[in-house]
Amino acid sequence: MRRLIVPLATLVAACTLSSPVSSNTIAECFSDNNARRITACTELIESPNLDAGTKSLAYAMRALALSLEGALAQALPDYDQAIALDPSSAMALNNRAWVLYKLDRHAEGTSDVERSLKLSPSSPHAHDTRAHIRQALGERAGALRDYEQAMRFGGEPLVKLYQCGLEAQGIYRGPIDGLYTRDVRRAFEICVGSPTCDPLPADEECRAATS
Repeated sequence: MRRLIVPLATLVAACTLSSPVSSNTIAECFSDNNARRITACTELIESPNLDAGTKSLAYAMRALALSLEGALAQALPDYDQAIALDPSSAMALNNRAWVLYKLDRHAEGTSDVERSLKLSPSSPHAHDTRAHIRQALGERAGALRDYEQAMRFGGEPLVKLYQCGLEAQGIYRGPIDGLYTRDVRRAFEICVGSPTCDPLPADEECRAATS
């Protein structure tokens, strides 16, 4: 699930005709391969005559690749640049909030995710980010509400992902069916009480179950 990604068409449409960047470079900036993504996004960032919106997306995508590689401290300045270029980017704000959460900078992460939710109040990703931050801060009721909102907006695929993650935590033994049942809620009530319980599993653990 980590984290919200803008569709490739958005980046292609954002590029100006005067930009010397090839469509292949743009596609590579959105590649699933983090190494190719970092290289291509860097080429985009360094291109002359690139409009601010496209450069913001390129910074955000390079930051995402870096964070997925575990280079959180390196990702943060890129998110800073992305947001400076486009302060209304709900995606970049949410993703920076996630990095700040992973760095235990919860107050800063809260500020970012609140801004993201104002821009995109129905984002399941942002509700999930705020839920994780609230859980880390011991705000059990608030965390549970946000997880429920994330499932409301994310629908069956996100419920399945949470079910699989809660199963991996050993606190849910029901079906992976995408239904928010009493058993799922009970598992969440247990999970939000622990700062080490994460209802989001590693992607590879649940790929088959949620596909």
